[in-house]
Amino acid sequence: MTKILILGGTGKTGSRVARRLTDAGRPVRVAARAGGFDLGDTTTWAPALDGVTAAYLVEPDLRTVRLPGFVASAVSAGVRRLVLLSAGGVGEADDRHPLKAAEAAVRESGAEWTILRPDWFAQNFGEGPWLPAILAGTLALPTGDGRTPFVDAEDIAEVAASALTGRHHGRTYRLTGPRAIGVGEAAEMIGKATGRVIHYADVSPEVHIGHLIANGVPPGIARLLTGILVAVRDGAVPAPTDDVERVLGRPAGSFEDYVIRAAAAGVWT
Repeated sequence: MTKILILGGTGKTGSRVARRLTDAGRPVRVAARAGGFDLGDTTTWAPALDGVTAAYLVEPDLRTVRLPGFVASAVSAGVRRLVLLSAGGVGEADDRHPLKAAEAAVRESGAEWTILRPDWFAQNFGEGPWLPAILAGTLALPTGDGRTPFVDAEDIAEVAASALTGRHHGRTYRLTGPRAIGVGEAAEMIGKATGRVIHYADVSPEVHIGHLIANGVPPGIARLLTGILVAVRDGAVPAPTDDVERVLGRPAGSFEDYVIRAAAAGVWT
């Protein structure tokens, strides 16, 4: 039976992919720093790849371009199927986007491959960088009145698990929620579900870049992430897709459903 390696196996999508595969009885190996794996340390690659025939690829640090080398090592070690977590907009991005090289490496690897380009995660409000702001009562982002189709990480994980276990070779999927909403609307939904008052503040790109840098984000990455948010403000985000439904045979989960689920789990208490 295929042994599946999950990079970033303790992260937002990797942990969910690992759980789904384990629940389905698939042998999984989780690669994370806590277990001694380091994508930046090539000496840790061979033990992680030993006996593996499929791999879920995540680049947690956009300052570096490490996945192309890992892909080459994985294929040499016998990995026959690769599923890459990329990002929305990489297909339209210029060649400087670090995930552009990762996508090219996967496509040219000689292995079967699937590329996932998700929109902004719904879970960013409850597990990621925006949680402290939500808990503090004000979420400040340079998105104006723009809208984007936030995607549930559970849907990303289910699509990834399907691709890792034998389908969707040669496909690139843009994964979105069923409808686009504004950040202010998202904050209002969370407020209603939790009984909290949560304000949304539109800030300038320069202010947001400065905030990220002050919190330890390298300047280049701060500009990259801010640019993606500004694209939301400018209405440059493509319309929602039906890729989740095409893969899973059901509609993508809505942001409303995510909020109800997360509030019931006490994410914002």
